[in-house]
Amino acid sequence: MSVLLTVIVSTFLAGLAMPLGAALAYFEKIGNDWLEQELRHSVMAFGGGALLSAVALVLVPEGIESLDILPACIGFIAGGLSFMALDIYLKKIDTPASQLAAMLADFIPESIALGAAFATGSSSAYLLAGLIALQNLPEGFSAYRELSASSTYKPQKIIMVFALMAILGPIAAVSGYLWLSESPKIIGAVMLFASGGILYSIFQDLAPQVKLENHWAPPMGAVLGFTLGMLGLMLTAT
Repeated sequence: MSVLLTVIVSTFLAGLAMPLGAALAYFEKIGNDWLEQELRHSVMAFGGGALLSAVALVLVPEGIESLDILPACIGFIAGGLSFMALDIYLKKIDTPASQLAAMLADFIPESIALGAAFATGSSSAYLLAGLIALQNLPEGFSAYRELSASSTYKPQKIIMVFALMAILGPIAAVSGYLWLSESPKIIGAVMLFASGGILYSIFQDLAPQVKLENHWAPPMGAVLGFTLGMLGLMLTAT
């Protein structure tokens, strides 16, 4: 399989985790309110752990390799500020698609970085692809629940739209593969920008929703999500 085809397949499969997460949310009714609450909060916590592992183990370490301290910090902070501005805008227009927007805001720059990582032969390319899939699954779950709460959107239509959005991953990745492979500073800036935005999203959207009074299992979802990322890094390092 050619490298370009690997890029396309990897990002498309990672993108398909979005409709898969939506499908899990669609079939989540399990007849027990307590267990259903535990499941929802655990899935969100798992997503937070996977996002954090992508930031801590791949995006930030790879991003800072090609940038000086000041540009690296500026890129990271700019990502957080941009996601905050998007969050404020979505709140003002009162849309039920804030989780969907956050999911795409993560997925597209990460896919660009993934394409560039494959082009440069980075050993963490497959790890990043796996982490993108891991985070898209719970993000698709949360975005589906947010959209389905509005009577405007039918469940089957939401899942279909999520499936179509998976195509954006290969488009972004191919652009990174073809045009950014010779621009390590731009790649690093994209990675750090995405990292800042993801970190903002974790603490703004996911972490506040994880905690349940007198329940301790959901936070373990974050631990398990981060552990999977750590395991992937250790496997690729050996």
